This record gives sequence, C-alpha cells and structure tokens, in this order.
Amino acid sequence: MNVVFLNSFKKDVLKITNVKLKEQVKSVILAVEVAESIKELTNLKKLKGYPTAYRIRIGDYRLGLYIENEKVEMARLVKRNDIYKVFP
Repeated sequence: MNVVFLNSFKKDVLKITNVKLKEQVKSVILAVEVAESIKELTNLKKLKGYPTAYRIRIGDYRLGLYIENEKVEMARLVKRNDIYKVFP
C-alpha cells in the first residue's frame, strides 16, 4: 500500500520519548506498507460515521489513519484519551 504521512502525524511522532513505543510504531508502518489489503492489518478498526477513517491500537496510543483504495494517510498518533478529540 502507498503510505503518506501528514504533518500532524510527523509532529506527534517527534513528541514521543518512549523508545519502545517508537519501535512499535515503526513496525506498524512497515506492516501497513507491506500489506496488500486492509484485512491483513491487525488491531485495525473502522470508525463509525466516517467512510475512510480507521484507527490502529498501539498500547495506550492510537494511530489515526485514512484509507482510500491503495492510499493510506497516517494522520495522528496520540494517547487513547485524546484521539477522538483531534481525529477525524
């Protein structure tokens, strides 16, 4: 799949200081790039009311992304308490 990183996602990743979490995010990104379809991704959940919005669970963090055809836009990476305030 074609992966695009939005500026908000890049800023969120730079704010993270936990090395273990950064490694988990890196492995999720690699899994998304290698995946040929949405069904191959684990911990992926579609958000109700938004046709292209999804989230991936990474510990206490949630990665918000948009998926259209073969294009994946990674939008936000924030704590689970705040994800639905800023995404979608």
